[in-house]
Amino acid sequence: MDLKNVASLTFSCPEILLSATILLIIIADLIARNRKGAALLAVSGCVASLICTLDLYSAQSGWLFHRMIVLDNFSLFFKVFGLVAALLAIWMSLGSNEIKQVYHAEYYALLLTCTLGMFFMASSHNLLMAYLSLELVSLTSYVLTGFLPRNRRSSEAALKYLIYGGVASGTMIYGMSWVYGMTGSLDYAAIHAALGQGEPSKTALFLALIFILAGFGYKIVFVPFHMWSPDVYQGAPTPFTGFLSVASNAAGIAIMIRFFFPGISKLGDGGAWSFVAGVEWPQVLLILSMVTMTVGNLCALNQRNLKRMLAYSGIAHAGYMMMGLAILNNEGLSAILFYAMVYLIMNLGAFLVVATIANETGTEDLDTYRGLAWRGAIVPAVCFAIFLFSLTGLPPFAGFIGKFFLFSAVLKQGGQQFIVLAVVAALNSVISLYYYAKIVKVMFLDTPNPEDKPVAVARNSFALMIPLSVLTVVFGLYFAPLVQYATTSLRFFLK
Repeated sequence: MDLKNVASLTFSCPEILLSATILLIIIADLIARNRKGAALLAVSGCVASLICTLDLYSAQSGWLFHRMIVLDNFSLFFKVFGLVAALLAIWMSLGSNEIKQVYHAEYYALLLTCTLGMFFMASSHNLLMAYLSLELVSLTSYVLTGFLPRNRRSSEAALKYLIYGGVASGTMIYGMSWVYGMTGSLDYAAIHAALGQGEPSKTALFLALIFILAGFGYKIVFVPFHMWSPDVYQGAPTPFTGFLSVASNAAGIAIMIRFFFPGISKLGDGGAWSFVAGVEWPQVLLILSMVTMTVGNLCALNQRNLKRMLAYSGIAHAGYMMMGLAILNNEGLSAILFYAMVYLIMNLGAFLVVATIANETGTEDLDTYRGLAWRGAIVPAVCFAIFLFSLTGLPPFAGFIGKFFLFSAVLKQGGQQFIVLAVVAALNSVISLYYYAKIVKVMFLDTPNPEDKPVAVARNSFALMIPLSVLTVVFGLYFAPLVQYATTSLRFFLK
């Protein structure tokens, strides 16, 4: 199926609804400023778009808008992922003291615009579309990071994000120009065919892929393109930080898989992929994976600010997910999708607890959590412990199953380099246990400071916190539905 512009609109219902919601929020705000009204419109638009996205699973896969974007199970998976993350972020925002300070219509409109850009990142089938969609996500992220008024830390984080993002985007489009020069096309299928038939310079192609990888890596947050992450996570509004930590990383993984796998690789027997031009780029990913998880975990060890600690933790988890990219088969890709789903639950849950406690104490510093469980916040403390142990990868939580599938896929490859990768990942999981367990120890075993007051947590925050913690346990025990969903979502449109 290869549809032109007008015919493609039928299959673009999620994007159209989300765009209409963004416009409606802005127009409604001009008529009457209402914080809850803007949030309600945002939720309604996300739910309507989610329903349309689920309905598209029954549609035939194919290209849309003159092959600029593609409709398949893979793109639909990340649309559902982005919408769920947006809905959870909106819920977190409703109870956030930080968001109460800002212009609510603009905040929710930008959040949905960022989500819309992630739709196109996962669906892009053209280098130009990939670049434009990534820029849409980046530009809205810059604004949302610096959205807190009269907050120097937020403004500084936004400026750093802008500078790093600009450099990464320029590097990426430079690499894309090299690919265009070698193949004469921006379309993934045409690039695939040109690389398969011709004999491009392996050195030039390798350098072009490294440049493109810089742009993707800036979104996924792997080393050495991670340096913006801690400052941005610490300075941005916490609900948006939670959204950015899961949705932006997932969108980066999506655009990278779309380009490197069905774009410039070919699918062989047993779900194995091979690069069409013979350049050994998986070796680069394997090294980056080990370096990323190690740097992330080591830097997290001595952090006192929890948002900053979770930022370095996110870098480490990006390294874990890159393990699935390096092994070049569908089992590894399926493990990435499964891990992304459980990471969404446990990481957003962790940020929800941090946001809830910060609402009452005004800080995200670890010292604030001394004796938290015995200061009237036993429920947030227990939920936080569940999320942290799941992030570590301990049973019986969902994070353990996610890491199990990643480790299993790596070890099945059998080569010495993959055994080394698995050992490094296991050692990093042990390192992460130290700083995650340190938080739990502070909450349950440390004596509160004399000046620490009881923490009166708003009951409405439990409405999201408890279900997320329950899901973290449930999916650690009964994970078959998520495995099935991840497997079916790997049905790329390949023609």
